[in-house]
Amino acid sequence: MMILTVPSAPAAAEPEPPVDLGALPGLIGYALRRAQLAVAQDFHRRVAAEDIRPGQHSVLTVLQNNPGLRAARVAQALGIKRTNFVPVLDGLEARGLAERRRVPGDRRASALFLTEAGKAVLARLAPLVAEHEARFAGRLGPDGRSQLMGLLHRLGEAGFDPA
Repeated sequence: MMILTVPSAPAAAEPEPPVDLGALPGLIGYALRRAQLAVAQDFHRRVAAEDIRPGQHSVLTVLQNNPGLRAARVAQALGIKRTNFVPVLDGLEARGLAERRRVPGDRRASALFLTEAGKAVLARLAPLVAEHEARFAGRLGPDGRSQLMGLLHRLGEAGFDPA
């Protein structure tokens, strides 16, 4: 006579107790960081095919709206340290999305421009970014987006020096 033994289902692991975050959820910086992570992760999922990070999208957008700006002005406008801006720009240039052009009369300065490929990427990103924005605006309710933007701009005006 053959006896079959059926392996018993693994015992359900006891749920782990929640992690006590202490005062963190009540801190503005902590809440902003958690929200920023959620927004950034959704952005990455929505634009994955274009392989563009939020900071790169910002640089491309500024260049589209301000052709010929110098790197220092773009970095300042976006609140990016100049030393951090150079690798971002190098990456966009290596991908053929942006280009540096010499400024006549100033050997050290370069003006920044979108390439045709950069313009095409922004055009493909536009509906994806709009969907991404709508997704989060929908979570905030009817007047939530304008309220949140007003509050965030007030916090940003408190003073930020990227240098």
